Amino acid sequence: MSTLTIVLLVILIVLIIACVVLYFLGKRAEKKQAAQQEQLDAVAQTVSMLIIDKGKMRLKDAGFPPVVVEGTPKYLRRSKVPVVKAKVGPKVMTLMCDAQVFPLIPVKKEVKATVSGIYITGVKGLRGPLETPPKKKGFFKRITGR
Repeated sequence: MSTLTIVLLVILIVLIIACVVLYFLGKRAEKKQAAQQEQLDAVAQTVSMLIIDKGKMRLKDAGFPPVVVEGTPKYLRRSKVPVVKAKVGPKVMTLMCDAQVFPLIPVKKEVKATVSGIYITGVKGLRGPLETPPKKKGFFKRITGR
């Protein structure tokens, strides 16, 4: 056997082992996500709220209680998260939002939101349907103009 075939076989074996490891890690992560989603659904409440402001900001700058900031992993504390400031009843609260729900939330309007703790998981219009934002064009579609 030549040196080239031995090197290629070793690289192939390493790639196969890496794929197997990633497969099992993905399965484990999928199970964890399903368990967390069940917990969120178990404590979900539907609340009527007036959206004051929304934006993406760092977890430290968002104004969350210290318990929330300490509970997040250190590598995620500097990442930007979707934050919504809303009036729920007489209180003004700062809530975190799901990334898919964030573009649907209208500012200065009243909505019915599904909330799990301080996390908004769903939103519906209180008076009529919500406006869906226009889908952004991709890089190549902007260049070609199609």
